[in-house]
Amino acid sequence: MTANRTITVYGASGHTGQFVVAELRRRGWVPVLSGRDPDKLRAAAEGGQGELEIRPAAVDSSTAIDHALDGSAAVINCAGPFRWTAAPVIEAALRAGIPYLDVAAEIEAVADTFAHYDERARDAGIVVVPAMAFYGGLGDLLATAATPGWTSADEVTIAYGLSSWRPTQGTLASGKVSRQRREGCRIAYRNGRLELRIDNAPIDESRFPAPLGTQKVQAEFTMADCVTIPRHLATPAMRSYMTITAANDVSDPDPSPPVAVDESGRSSQTFLVDVVVRSGTTERRAVAGGRDIYAFSAPLVVEATERVLGGLVERTGALTAGQAFDARDFLRSLPLDHVSLGGFNRSAQGARRTSLMVSCSRVPCGGGC
Repeated sequence: MTANRTITVYGASGHTGQFVVAELRRRGWVPVLSGRDPDKLRAAAEGGQGELEIRPAAVDSSTAIDHALDGSAAVINCAGPFRWTAAPVIEAALRAGIPYLDVAAEIEAVADTFAHYDERARDAGIVVVPAMAFYGGLGDLLATAATPGWTSADEVTIAYGLSSWRPTQGTLASGKVSRQRREGCRIAYRNGRLELRIDNAPIDESRFPAPLGTQKVQAEFTMADCVTIPRHLATPAMRSYMTITAANDVSDPDPSPPVAVDESGRSSQTFLVDVVVRSGTTERRAVAGGRDIYAFSAPLVVEATERVLGGLVERTGALTAGQAFDARDFLRSLPLDHVSLGGFNRSAQGARRTSLMVSCSRVPCGGGC
């Protein structure tokens, strides 16, 4: 573990950024608050306990971003839309020679990071991990944990069982940018690649594990997991579903923001993520449940940062969560209410369970299973 305990959080005054700052402080790190709005940064710094340094930095000022990262062991980017912030902050991380991680959910921005920075990060000897968040990170860890040693699959299914989805202003801004990039089209993963579609997304039903059971869902609800998982698990088919209540919430023309219901700032939103990977007649399933997708992204990205700085990542370059980390061990470290992994063989007689690899059910905490 590095002796340097300073980590720059770019976008520290945003909804997720404030959770990340709190998680860093809880673990004994010293966050430097950076971002585009000095007034919001000052307010965020004053809202915390103790002195916090702020370093405002516009994304179009390389000098300011370099200053924001000066002396830090790593940078965590929480500032969307990531189409505008990812590249400038990664460039600064390359100049500083420090790891970069972000919580991007924008499909195009995540794909851009892998396309433009994998080779450059390897050449610089640093680790870049985009989408280290609920979308892009958790699903990838679940798929990887369920399929150790697999490099390909016939089909990957990921179903998001959200009780609701009250989006932040950052989510809305990022979604608007993505829609503009697609010229209003939606995006789906078909035939081994992402493609633009002009038709409406199908409405279907999905059978979730208990306690959700069968739920009405929007099919082809494509998120960053459809970028991260195929980076190391080649598949011609990725099927993604979102509970219809949450899909309607986030697409509402006048959506409600998240509402805190406890001292930590978490909302009452709950989630269940169900990942099934099939190869021939063999299926592997991984399920995780917890609370508040924004708050949950904080321990995800901070745990990842600690593991990078602790020398637990054996390669450099632009990596997904599944590529960078021991997925099963990582999942045990997260504050999940429930996580389980299991395997099935399918035949004409139906499904037969062949193994139960890990099972954990508990109240939210920071410990392992």
